[in-house]
Amino acid sequence: METHKEKILVVDDEASIRRILETRLSMIGYDVVTAADGEDAIATFHATQPDLVVLDVMMPKLDGYGVCQELRKESDIPIIMLTALGDVADRITGLELGADDYVVKPFSPKELEARIRSVLRRIDKTGVAGIPSSGVISINAIRIDTNKRQVYKGDQRIRLTGMEFSLLELLVSKSGEPFSRSEILQEVWGYTPERHVDTRVVDVHVSRLRAKLEEDPSNPELILTARGTGYLFQRILEPGEKRANNIN
Repeated sequence: METHKEKILVVDDEASIRRILETRLSMIGYDVVTAADGEDAIATFHATQPDLVVLDVMMPKLDGYGVCQELRKESDIPIIMLTALGDVADRITGLELGADDYVVKPFSPKELEARIRSVLRRIDKTGVAGIPSSGVISINAIRIDTNKRQVYKGDQRIRLTGMEFSLLELLVSKSGEPFSRSEILQEVWGYTPERHVDTRVVDVHVSRLRAKLEEDPSNPELILTARGTGYLFQRILEPGEKRANNIN
């Protein structure tokens, strides 16, 4: 019986990069489709329904930021941006628009392959320690179903990307306990220690989660900042337990 091959859409206006990535990713078992510009990327996405998108920023017709915005209107598909931009703020823009990770050009194909494996492995991961056997956690108006990887606010489903959900799941698994940014990068993104300088990846994803889940993102009550450390999820009370007045 033939096993399912995960499909990757590679979008880059440089033909040499498309050829290299198509060859290398195919050799390690992925089904690869390509697009040469932003408009082609949108059309190819709809035609092929890939499992992950590798997306260049600087492209004709529609740049990578525009493509990312369009895809996020309808899909939670993992997106890894390729950027040659030197300014960190420009790289962070892709994350703010919904990308899951980025790799800076010129890049090592092995590094990109590692990022792809890490993102795909993390969004498929189940059975996190600290999550109840039912897989369902409720706090205030938020209900988190870790089995279906879905989040509801009241009766409304809140769409999260795979990495946003994985970050939320990690924080909830040890609610009330802080995680450092480096710990989050290692657990969720699979970053090696030398890439732990990219802590803004965590900050941007936390900001995105707060915007989707908190009543007032500027004054969060669920995902709290642990000053000097990182972030923590408000401690989830046991049935019948009352929250102390001095705890938000």
